[in-house]
Amino acid sequence: MSYEITGTTVLTGLLGRPVAHSISPAMHNESFRLLGLDYAYLAFDVGTEELKSAVDGLKILGARGFNLTMPNKNKMCDYVDHLSKASQISGAINTVVNDHGVLTGYTTDGIGYMRAVKDAGFDIIGKKMTLMGAGGAATSVLVQAALDGVAAIQVFSIRDQFFDRAQMIVDKLNRETSCKVSLYDFDDESMFKKSIAESDILTNGTSVGMAPNTDACIIKDESVFRPDLIVSDVIYNPRQTKLLSMAKAHGCPTFNGMYMLLYQGAAAFELWTGKEMPVEQIKAKYFS
Repeated sequence: MSYEITGTTVLTGLLGRPVAHSISPAMHNESFRLLGLDYAYLAFDVGTEELKSAVDGLKILGARGFNLTMPNKNKMCDYVDHLSKASQISGAINTVVNDHGVLTGYTTDGIGYMRAVKDAGFDIIGKKMTLMGAGGAATSVLVQAALDGVAAIQVFSIRDQFFDRAQMIVDKLNRETSCKVSLYDFDDESMFKKSIAESDILTNGTSVGMAPNTDACIIKDESVFRPDLIVSDVIYNPRQTKLLSMAKAHGCPTFNGMYMLLYQGAAAFELWTGKEMPVEQIKAKYFS
């Protein structure tokens, strides 16, 4: 069918800075077209200073919902009426649903990661994870993995501005889920090696190795790799980071962050429309 804006087109979009590089408009608009939905998705360059005004405007315009990217994911918690369980724990939102002026905030990044795990052919429910990082991406993975039933997660982070916040989230998860979560200083090399040796999956939730710094790798000692250790990276540019390349060389099964990106969008799409995103077609067009 042809795709055109009408007098009844439903608005969705993305608020962040920068946003010009985002694949989300193409992914969502193609999905709307494929399903014959009278929706449109636009990207808006909005920072935290303008966020409240932009949200108020979208409410007045009757937007069905919108995504948040950096730097707005945490600040958005101040402007919604309700929070999903994952957003309550993480203090972050990447998707908002507008029900006639009532805003509910969700975080679908972790949902995207957990679905990517299944897509790659793995089942980590009831198993143990070693997670590197305590920033936004790592936190989304941590929270959803704990909520979904991963048995134990050991988080390793440098003592940066995220460390104290990470400890609070770890404490919440230990109170509110059955997952046993621990936080360690990344400098604790012996604990780090022990954790990986006992884990089923090792996940890089940091930006180390992302383009243009593709020669960087968070793992310095390759002896931690073994053929039955799943190694994943939230980075999708490049598609094969140095971490994944090293892990593959030691026989580890690996996957990158491409499908985390796809499936977080698919989860938002379903929240807005009540329909499943045609992910196989979107994969073929934008992720192959």
